[in-house]
Amino acid sequence: MLTEKQLNEIEVLQHECEAFDQIQLKLNWDMLKNRSENEKNDFLHYEEGKLAAFLGIYSFGKKAELCGMVKPEYRRKGIFSQLMKQVLSACTERQFREVLLNAPAKSPAAKDFLKTISCKYGFSEYQMKWTENEYPVEDRRVTLRKSEPADRELEIQLDVSCFGYLEQDASDYNHSIKREDDQDFIIIEFETQAVGKMRVSHTGGEAWIYGFAVLPDYQGRGIGRNALQKVIAKENEAGYPIFLEVEAKNAHALKLYESCGFSSFHVQDYYVLQN
Repeated sequence: MLTEKQLNEIEVLQHECEAFDQIQLKLNWDMLKNRSENEKNDFLHYEEGKLAAFLGIYSFGKKAELCGMVKPEYRRKGIFSQLMKQVLSACTERQFREVLLNAPAKSPAAKDFLKTISCKYGFSEYQMKWTENEYPVEDRRVTLRKSEPADRELEIQLDVSCFGYLEQDASDYNHSIKREDDQDFIIIEFETQAVGKMRVSHTGGEAWIYGFAVLPDYQGRGIGRNALQKVIAKENEAGYPIFLEVEAKNAHALKLYESCGFSSFHVQDYYVLQN
């Protein structure tokens, strides 16, 4: 678990690296602030008493994503490689089935590092921001409510059928994210039947939409679009800028989000680490 001092140091380093490289790092602050005390997920390196590098593990069941950074003046000194050895050792101990390294698509430092390790390109993810100020009239057959413990099996089923999770991974991930603060876990209902879900994270004065899914049998009826529009309306009226993420290869979801007023502003690339 990170201390408040460490979280502040990571945030300062993030801002410095993003300004220097003109990128946006995906550090999953909702997860950083809610780390388990029983797992080593965060690796920090100090130089002259100041945080010079950070690398974090973000686990989704038996899949791990890694994201980190190095202070500009301490690059090309092998620091990140040292952190990677520690992180990969921890990943081996925890028996992750797959380990992905997240790299902002426009980061020259990340591109240089990727040349030094054994990996292959996996996929890209668009980070999108809502840019319109209007939303259509709602469909009253679609309603939203707070997730309850009895919805857990549905949430697991949605992660399996819509995101390709293994059932145990979906169960583990569902359990872990329910520990996180500043999260709204939402169930989507159609004519009182629970058919979908999404999660809204409020971090740094922003609203981020995650895990948005509708059961396959209910897709294509406008349910997801209407649920998304309801959330947009609520968050916009509360004064939050609204963001979400979508894999570039998910053309259907990308088209939906664009039609609801979202525009891409950053691209994150993911690379599969190989033994």
